[in-house]
Amino acid sequence: MALSQIGQFTLKQQGAYVARTQVRYMDENGDWQMSSQTSNELAAQTYDIDPGDLKVPDGSIVTYYLWVMAGKDVLAQESFKYAKGSQNKALYRCSNVTVAPVLEYEGVGK
Repeated sequence: MALSQIGQFTLKQQGAYVARTQVRYMDENGDWQMSSQTSNELAAQTYDIDPGDLKVPDGSIVTYYLWVMAGKDVLAQESFKYAKGSQNKALYRCSNVTVAPVLEYEGVGK
């Protein structure tokens, strides 16, 4: 099954914590790497994140990673192919509290 192509991740931050986004991506050798982080993503806001802005190479297989300040980080279950400039976005929502953050996949949209 082919991976969906995306150009961005979108996070609806509804958690009672400060979060940051990272991207787990596969490098040219087939090894998983972690991108740099975004700045703080605060509650009650929505963020669009282009993996390329976090130094992820175009064409990489990518997975969303939610970093939670002083809490438990969460790696999404879904993977995508990053296509710089694509209008498709992988939509996520995070919620709950620092010690038990929840990350929910809401599909691919524009």
